[in-house]
Amino acid sequence: MRMPVSLRRLRALLAKEFIQMRRDRITFAMMLGVPLIQLILFGFAINNDPKALPAALVTASHDQYSRAMISALELTGYYRFTHVTDSAAEAEALIQAGDVAFVVTIPSDFGARVVRGDAPQILVEADATDPASSSGAISTLGTVAEQALLRAKGEEAQAAEAAAGRLEVVVHRRYNPEGISQYNIVPGLLGVILQMTMVMMTSMALTRETERGTMENLLAMPATSTEVMLSKILPYLVVGAVQVGVVLLAARTLFSVPFLGRLDVLMQAVFLFVLALVLLGYAISSFARTQMQAMQLTFFFFLPSLLLSGFMFPYRGMPGWAQTLGEIFPLTHFIRAIRAVMLKGADLPAIDREMAILALFVAIYAAVALVRFRRTLD
Repeated sequence: MRMPVSLRRLRALLAKEFIQMRRDRITFAMMLGVPLIQLILFGFAINNDPKALPAALVTASHDQYSRAMISALELTGYYRFTHVTDSAAEAEALIQAGDVAFVVTIPSDFGARVVRGDAPQILVEADATDPASSSGAISTLGTVAEQALLRAKGEEAQAAEAAAGRLEVVVHRRYNPEGISQYNIVPGLLGVILQMTMVMMTSMALTRETERGTMENLLAMPATSTEVMLSKILPYLVVGAVQVGVVLLAARTLFSVPFLGRLDVLMQAVFLFVLALVLLGYAISSFARTQMQAMQLTFFFFLPSLLLSGFMFPYRGMPGWAQTLGEIFPLTHFIRAIRAVMLKGADLPAIDREMAILALFVAIYAAVALVRFRRTLD
């Protein structure tokens, strides 16, 4: 009676599989790289209570009480005053462009009102397009400001009710006053959907040509590498346009996400982003030999991009090295641009930095794709 499993044959087959696995370096890198990326990012980079948030200070007063307010806010660890100005317009431009998360305004008569015994006020405007990043900083305001004023007046030892009503902290949650999570998630989800589909479909399109043996026919045609590349990416630009229309329509009709900016500005950002993605997919296809490898390389790019872009977790809550790493992904800059246009009504000058970086990604990915494809032609 023959045994259903021969250990000798099984050992031979296992040896063959391990040899094949060793030769498939992309799969081997995925097996080790993805768990390591997840461990590092979730263990060190993700933080739902961001500290040292950039803030702008608007004040013309430099008395001891104003200084006490500023010091108290900085000592909480949440506020880092990167801009000090006496111009409300300048502070408005900073928060609209996303350069600061808060604008703290201390009136010029703040110290005089404290001395007279009137009820002084300070105004804190928070960028609430990402409610999770500002909630911790806002929750500490009332108690911290009140205690700071008591210390400055030398009344710290008095009963707490003696200071009740003496200081009013007015908080304005800008752009998303109700803290509705859909306002934050849905615009960013447009970028995530486009990245997942555009990169994967484009990268697999060219590797499919290689696997089916039709690449040789394509190379034999009297066409330049640029013409071939354009023929591959232009159809997916149309697909991306359809996806953008579907997501924007759903954002308005299903989730009631406000659209305060101009549509032409948004479409310029979308065009640069989609163009960068399809060129990236084209570049990935020039490195992959099979559709499986193209999918693996796409996922290897997609995972850190998703975690470090500010879509799932507050960008400013990550350590400096993680924020620097997040800057190399197009999704990071697209999410900033689309949230600024849709929720803040930002115009083109307000997002010119993000647009310039997206254009730089387009140039880099196009150069890599052309160089790699010319090598294939040779």
